[in-house]
Amino acid sequence: MTDHPIRGMMDTTLQKIREMVDASTVIGDAIHAGDATIIPVSKISYGFASGGSDLPSKQEGEYFGGGGGAGVSVTPVAFIVICGSDVRMLQIDDNHNTANKLVDSVPDIIDRLSAAFSERKKSSAGDSDNNA
Repeated sequence: MTDHPIRGMMDTTLQKIREMVDASTVIGDAIHAGDATIIPVSKISYGFASGGSDLPSKQEGEYFGGGGGAGVSVTPVAFIVICGSDVRMLQIDDNHNTANKLVDSVPDIIDRLSAAFSERKKSSAGDSDNNA
């Protein structure tokens, strides 16, 4: 059994999508700016459609008509910024929901709590030294 012409059409369209969209499209190449490294992060959306029909004919032979297409959208959503040992994700879109805002604020909350406990520990150690 020979392959139907629509198979070749679909394979070609999907191959072209693969060529356009790869891992380096989602996580871009690092950009070095002074002592900072900036890595772009993108969201990719794509759609694909194809269709065809065997056409009736009075002559012998197979006649096929069809078409296919795809659309790809690449949207930048954030940048990962690495400066020394500090790593931050800077989101481009501020229209995200409350849960996302809470998750985004967790690293800052942990940093503040760590700093507060360190200060408290230092002041407790200083008080015990003064009492001795």
